[in-house]
Amino acid sequence: MENNIINKVIVITGASSGLGEATAMHLAERGAKVILGARRTDLLENLVNNISAMGGIADFRQTDVTKKEEVQALVDFAVNNYGKIDVIINNAGIMPIAPISELRTDEWDSMIDINIKGVLYGIAAALPFFQKQKSGHIINLGSVAGIKVFSPGGTVYSGTKFAVRAISDGLRHEVGADIRVTTIEPGAIESELKNSTKHETSSVIVNEFYKQAIPASSVARAIAYAIEQPADVDINEIVIRPTVQEF
Repeated sequence: MENNIINKVIVITGASSGLGEATAMHLAERGAKVILGARRTDLLENLVNNISAMGGIADFRQTDVTKKEEVQALVDFAVNNYGKIDVIINNAGIMPIAPISELRTDEWDSMIDINIKGVLYGIAAALPFFQKQKSGHIINLGSVAGIKVFSPGGTVYSGTKFAVRAISDGLRHEVGADIRVTTIEPGAIESELKNSTKHETSSVIVNEFYKQAIPASSVARAIAYAIEQPADVDINEIVIRPTVQEF
């Protein structure tokens, strides 16, 4: 297959570690120009330096996806500096698992703000450019927990990921004539995601679950597969998990 990734301008949120970092490295290796957003600028700077050292093209801007003006600034930065945007990967997410009866409402608010509103802000920032150029690709990171509720303790997290799946599917119906929409739904993938669980009992369960995790590069390759398809092919949904994972 022809490498349809070369010279594409790709914006990635949550790019400082885990899936975002691995995806940035892989796409840059394939010839994409990657524009990276996250809160931790030290990690972003290091990642950009690593990509540049291997001959790739990368840039970054500090971005908190809970602030729509910062997400818009990230996309504007890509367009202003590279002349276009071809793909946005809404990757930022957190997973504080805990029984709903614990009433950890601050964690609920954070999940809604990052996992749902962060995705919507990414869509809102990129969509006008895509509509103007009559092309583009929106990739949203969901989860297998958006297909089946993660239990015990994953009720609210699953709710946010069910929302990502619904938003992606609805968006495809609305803009699919010109713009591609893909949902990536990982299972246990090695990343910092598990570290956001602070509830003690749930943390034990989550860390046990992640003992079966596969590398973040597995998801990076799946994302590249969706991007590299010809313009008339839209990979709507990819579920990827360890072979041994039952859930």
